[in-house]
Amino acid sequence: MDEVESEKVDAKLPPLPVVVGFCPMPDIAALIGGKWKLIILQILIFDGTKRFGELKREVNGITQTMLTAQLRALESDGLVHRELYAQVPPKVEYSATQRAKDLEKVFLSLHDWWVASTQCVGVAWSQ
Repeated sequence: MDEVESEKVDAKLPPLPVVVGFCPMPDIAALIGGKWKLIILQILIFDGTKRFGELKREVNGITQTMLTAQLRALESDGLVHRELYAQVPPKVEYSATQRAKDLEKVFLSLHDWWVASTQCVGVAWSQ
């Protein structure tokens, strides 16, 4: 892209808000970063409520201990709701809170970015 095209592209973008001395990225990364949190959130946001065993099967490669830890962290951060049913054996369901559902556009944007960027460079990734 030459300099004139670059200026046209930049002219279309709205200016980013600037808050001097504050960048939320470290807080965002702590909230949803890591290997498993985004995968868990994606499942709960787009597929709905899941039981622990269902999540364990859908999150390929995660251990029971790690899934428990990640779900607890997401629950304490207000992104996952844990519903415990008083029955034998105990039944527990996990669902995305509204705060997590507000990330849907972020997930869709990441998906669009991935599709566009892999087509541009001809990258083929296994699923």
